[in-house]
Amino acid sequence: KASAVLMCVMSCACLHSGLASRLKSPALPIQSEREPLPSKGMSGCSFGGRFFLLEDTWHPDLGEPFGVMHCVQCYCEPQRGRKGKVLGKVSCKNIKQDCPEPSCDDPVLLPGQCCKTCPQADRKQAEAVFDSFEYFQEKEKEDDLHKSYNDRSYLSSEDISPGESRTDFVAVLTGVKDSWPARSSGVARARFSLTRTSLTFSITYQRFARPSRVVFLDSDGSTAFEYKVPKGLKDMICGVWKNLPKSHIRQLQAEQLRLTMTTVAGKQEEIEGKIIKHRALFAETFSSTLISEKEHSGMGGIAMLTLSDTENNLHFILILQGLIEPSESDTPLVPIRVRLQYRQHVLREIRANITAHDPDFAEVLMDLNSRELFWLSKGQLEITVETVGQDPRHISGFITGRKSCDTIQSVMSSGDALSPGKTGGMGSAVFNLHDNGTLDYQVQVVGVSSEVVGLTIEVKPRRRSKRSVLYDLTPEFHGPSGRAVGSWSRLEARHIHMLLQNELFVNVATAHSQDGELRGQIKALFYSGLEAPRHEIPVPLAGQFVSPPVRTGAGGHAWVSVDERCHLHYEIVVAGLSKADDLTVSAHLHGLAEIGELDETSINHKRLLTGFYGAQAQGVLKDISAELLRHLDRGTAFIQVSTKVNPRGEIRGRVHVPNNCEFGTRSEVDETEFDAMFIRDPEELKKDPHTCFFEGQHYAHGSRWTPNYNNCFTCSCQKRTVICDPIICPVLTCSRTIQPEDRCCPVCDERKEPKDVKAPERLDEHPEGCYFEGDQKMHAPGTTWHPFVPPFGYIKCAVCTCKGATGEVHCEKVTCPALKCSRPVRRSPSDCCKECPGDHSPPAEHADMMQADGTRHCKFGKNYYQNSDNWHPRVPLVGEMKCITCWCDHGVTKCQRKQCPILTCSNIIRREGHCCPECQEEEEELIKGLEKKKSWRPPH
Repeated sequence: KASAVLMCVMSCACLHSGLASRLKSPALPIQSEREPLPSKGMSGCSFGGRFFLLEDTWHPDLGEPFGVMHCVQCYCEPQRGRKGKVLGKVSCKNIKQDCPEPSCDDPVLLPGQCCKTCPQADRKQAEAVFDSFEYFQEKEKEDDLHKSYNDRSYLSSEDISPGESRTDFVAVLTGVKDSWPARSSGVARARFSLTRTSLTFSITYQRFARPSRVVFLDSDGSTAFEYKVPKGLKDMICGVWKNLPKSHIRQLQAEQLRLTMTTVAGKQEEIEGKIIKHRALFAETFSSTLISEKEHSGMGGIAMLTLSDTENNLHFILILQGLIEPSESDTPLVPIRVRLQYRQHVLREIRANITAHDPDFAEVLMDLNSRELFWLSKGQLEITVETVGQDPRHISGFITGRKSCDTIQSVMSSGDALSPGKTGGMGSAVFNLHDNGTLDYQVQVVGVSSEVVGLTIEVKPRRRSKRSVLYDLTPEFHGPSGRAVGSWSRLEARHIHMLLQNELFVNVATAHSQDGELRGQIKALFYSGLEAPRHEIPVPLAGQFVSPPVRTGAGGHAWVSVDERCHLHYEIVVAGLSKADDLTVSAHLHGLAEIGELDETSINHKRLLTGFYGAQAQGVLKDISAELLRHLDRGTAFIQVSTKVNPRGEIRGRVHVPNNCEFGTRSEVDETEFDAMFIRDPEELKKDPHTCFFEGQHYAHGSRWTPNYNNCFTCSCQKRTVICDPIICPVLTCSRTIQPEDRCCPVCDERKEPKDVKAPERLDEHPEGCYFEGDQKMHAPGTTWHPFVPPFGYIKCAVCTCKGATGEVHCEKVTCPALKCSRPVRRSPSDCCKECPGDHSPPAEHADMMQADGTRHCKFGKNYYQNSDNWHPRVPLVGEMKCITCWCDHGVTKCQRKQCPILTCSNIIRREGHCCPECQEEEEELIKGLEKKKSWRPPH
């Protein structure tokens, strides 16, 4: 939808120079922004969902399949308004005519460029390849692309404080050494984030024992920093390198640092890799570590993947190491085969060429079907890379959601609600995403004005009055405790992508605020290296806990812990502080965080934690008094955040941290393990008031299953009530039907049933079939069924069909016959269509609601198209896009770029007016050479 807004602004800004950048009607049939984007008090231009400062220039991104218009440059032009205020006006122009004339005979057009240039031998090929993938390009402010109405959590309090710009790096570690073969079979992936002078890192590894140390090597090969890995069974290493010298920061930016990991279990093994800066890290939502089954092969790699924002296209970039042997380093091109597999079944295959100098590879898998998306969400898709030819080398790995040491959390406040308010209440949530797509959650709500009636996970609303709910947590919410603990096991691939892109929200509705009293963005809290127990639900900080209570729109939460040295570790996150609270702070929190005892008659035990400017604060308090430690142990301490508007406390929370610290020391106690915090105990399931007990087993509210007494029924649990519905078989239109023994419904005789499928529930073991979210089952190709929608059961007014060729589920409304009677009746409550009672009455004045809808047309730009029409779109300043075809599909405009074949030749050229690159024949090169000789004249 962003493409329509961008193309609208482009065309109008260029054709009508006096028009402002905010337009009333879009040029394409897509909703435009109804409200200008807030610019935090700064002058600038709002363009296509993003905000640009005065005098900024950019290339507009029209989204798929158009991409970035590199030959169009937009400019935010300063203009002075009537009252003297400086405003911004967008103007765009085609810059292709300004391209300089290349000095060489055969210039080339590089991806991501507008002008042709002369080839350069030392050009970084990977840099240009990644430029063509707009989903992996660095975005200065990712959230600005997804702003909407009053989701103010995008706008309040900066994600990172001023001066804390975050840069991400990555490294692939293998056993590759100067000698061949390698000394280890292990492969590791390390991700780094540089903020100011600290470098945090998250490392996952496979085929490698628990490392004992992680060592950073400088450009001379000397040890720059060594991290001793704490003992444990976790498959992830989280650490931080603090106070990096400026010389090492420069080497990091120049990609001159290396990382090694060593293990002492059994024989010593070591793996190493180079730390590089990669733009794909900004958009990555799925990842895979590629390993080899051969021992000490030295081969490995990683895949960074992401879904398109609107289409089900899977973009990926491979970083490979050791796949090309040293003997092949002189070979110009090495052919490889990249496959997407499910249980050894090949779903997609791509062929390409790589070089020893540049083994990276980028590609996109178009239009993933429902089966592939389902397997992607469950971590069951495997990506394999294999060299082609004699003695092929092979690495592979399963694709899962991106892993890191960051914490997925949310602070819900009344200031960030869709209708902002000041109630003094707040909510807090912590999430944990598993490899199989299950999302564990812990939510708490405190200080709200009335009873909680709704707790939901949502996406940003398309319209102000219509929320978009993904998952309802209300059944798991326990009113007396104000908490909800559970798991969301049906997380779709799109939902995982949105979760890791900070595009989901938690909404809390109350009896007084049906649309939501509290709201908060779900986003990652960057790992800081502190020992605060982030896997635990944090301490809530609310205005209602201040004495006396404060009706504020802000809320917050804090993690607090005391280590064995009696040092206090804390992390505080605040949201919802409005600009109206204090105009001098420009919507940033500028205040003090304190810790003290609840008995405020004595001020000797109140300590300043920190003064901070931004959305969060963190640190370690070392010289804490024994008296305050005793208050922490008893639960009579508090954390309070104050602002200029409320210097005596804006929000506050009670802190209870059991400890054994006396006189500044702590006796040895056993460490508490928290690994099972998110596992739902069956005994806890029994205590849930909404649990159903059926056939000797407990079922959670909202769950669905096939009962043991009859496979042709589907049961669901709806708040302690079990509802079992018989499967309703659709009416078949074929002349001959058969009743398979393992099926509940008859099928047409001419249909081919898979021989190796014994039951519908087992179809997910085969790539053939369709997964349907309604009944959460796989269906055989060609079968039809009525969808199951709990708590209503089977819906006879709709029929779904599994298209075996594509794996897509197509559901449509049942077409009811036109009736001539004036008062039709429905024979049975479960029937879909009404019937005439038997008498012939005059025709009805109004059509029945269940009659089929007519075919709709499409509007694209200023033109209308009938259903099934196709055309090449026209883009302002560029003209007709002949390489893109659009078509009208029942009122929905769809566009797709022409698919180009993969070329295996070494000389690839792109001709003017052609959509796809071509191979340059040897004869053509010979003719060009002869022509050059003929045109050459000796000097006189």
